[in-house]
Amino acid sequence: MTCWENSSHKEIKVRLISVSSKTNSGNFFEDFTLGQTIQHATPRTLTNGDAALYTGLTGSRFVLQSSAVTAKNYGFQQIPLDNLLVFHIAFGKTVADISLNAVANLGYADVKFLHPVFAGDTLSVHSEIIGLRENSHGRSGIVYVHSTAVNQDNEIVLSWNRWVMVAKHDVEAAPPEAHIPKLPEYVSETDLPIPEALNFSDFNTVESGCDYYWDDYGVGERIDHGNGMTIDNTEHTMATKLYQNNARVHFDEVYMNGSNFRRRLMYGGHVISICRAISHNGLGNALLIAAINGGVHAAPTFAGDTLYAFSEVKQKWEINRSKKVAALRIKTYGVKNLPSTEIDSPYSEVEGEKLLKPEIVLALDYTVLMPMK
Repeated sequence: MTCWENSSHKEIKVRLISVSSKTNSGNFFEDFTLGQTIQHATPRTLTNGDAALYTGLTGSRFVLQSSAVTAKNYGFQQIPLDNLLVFHIAFGKTVADISLNAVANLGYADVKFLHPVFAGDTLSVHSEIIGLRENSHGRSGIVYVHSTAVNQDNEIVLSWNRWVMVAKHDVEAAPPEAHIPKLPEYVSETDLPIPEALNFSDFNTVESGCDYYWDDYGVGERIDHGNGMTIDNTEHTMATKLYQNNARVHFDEVYMNGSNFRRRLMYGGHVISICRAISHNGLGNALLIAAINGGVHAAPTFAGDTLYAFSEVKQKWEINRSKKVAALRIKTYGVKNLPSTEIDSPYSEVEGEKLLKPEIVLALDYTVLMPMK
């Protein structure tokens, strides 16, 4: 129904509009049930064009995803696509069913990159609802999801857990029985997926642009990555389109003008990719991400913000000495509009509680594969 005022007669006229039920308005919190499984639409064949656009949007320059010659030298027949590009594409498949009516994407856990993905591979994604909890005010709830991406041969290439705050359509709808799944703190050394072909025994630091091997990093060490990157609306919008992520908080300015933010939110995955790209300065030999142990989008990011990053080394594991493959567990913090060198600690203590500082927009705990000496 549409109403307007006729300027000459000063009377309200009403026009009836036929409303179609064929459009997808997404699932609200009360639409989810524990154990529910969802097969997500639109399988996606990834291409070299996707990889090139990802590089153009992030500036990522890790050598394994840049050089076909290098990829072959380290055991692959062709360039493996960037782990985060694969993650964002797979994640985008879930949005229409899981988070179209999201208030916020809250975090990730137990993300495993189980099989390399190459140009020409086709990914399909399905999810299971593993937890539900309504918020105390009754207007939204937390949905916990386990998602799996498979390739055209039905090999699992990626699996992950995430939790997202989703609005309720009917605030009077009865809440489900609360169930919060127990998720691991991190992916253990024995559960890390290692590509069978990966071999760093003849590693070239000139090609990678980094002189530091796994052996050169110490637990507790902090690396300030130095570079900053300012992101505009064109870049983050294009990135989100690349992933076919249709969440309206990233696209619909009219809709977001009615929100507390009064502007569009940047997709958190783009923040992750920018911080990963920035981390090349200091972690240039962290060539593959094996797992994301946990991630928190601590504060919103908007067009015009400048991102900086620093990382802390959490754990080290030797994986395969004959192939010179080792793993480093890292926690990378994204900092908004303030060089990371001006952040002495990511946390502050408020009334005895340890909280991330307001400048911190991302805290990402992940494990990378690196060459050892």
